[in-house]
Amino acid sequence: MYTPIFRKKTCQLLVNFNNSHIIYCSIRKKYEQLKKEERGQVEMEYWDIYDVNKQPTGRTMKRNDWNMKPGDYHLTVLGVLQNREGKYLITKRVMTKAWAAGWWEVSGGGVQAGESSIEAVRREVIEETGIDISDFDGGLQFTYRRDNPDEKDNYFVDVYKFTGDFEEKDVRPQEAETDGFKLATLDEIKEYAEQGIFLHYDSIKKVFG
Repeated sequence: MYTPIFRKKTCQLLVNFNNSHIIYCSIRKKYEQLKKEERGQVEMEYWDIYDVNKQPTGRTMKRNDWNMKPGDYHLTVLGVLQNREGKYLITKRVMTKAWAAGWWEVSGGGVQAGESSIEAVRREVIEETGIDISDFDGGLQFTYRRDNPDEKDNYFVDVYKFTGDFEEKDVRPQEAETDGFKLATLDEIKEYAEQGIFLHYDSIKKVFG
């Protein structure tokens, strides 16, 4: 069953009625974020820079500052969660996202400077779903690499799979990033992928099943 998140913020409510408000909301949120940074209310996030062999270079970059040199990479993690009944926890991206708005995905994000890959995936999962996977079975399944010289965005992705005891009542999704969640079967995930609305599916599909 798909569990939507209901919000009270005017900005997010307007998205459902008029696509033009998506742009307005995104710009307003970006403006508010920049003002907070100017006032020192938001701590700037940095990522470590890795070489082609996935070894730290000792240099860092600002988060989402796409000006990477050839041979430089940042590291991202994805965490696939499966319960004992065989269903997978997936979340739906908010409509204010700059890209892939409304698509389904698994938890993940950038590895912060000084943070290990496993620390990052545990942090991202608990931030985005409220589930602590420290005692779950599983771990790193594989890593893939993407080179995007035109966008100056090169990265590695560590793909994890964890299995543990959790139900819908245990999930507390991050409202700022998520419109809802679902404990989905593999067939449901494949259906979303066929519709072209499941993020990263072609890159991570072998982790399912």
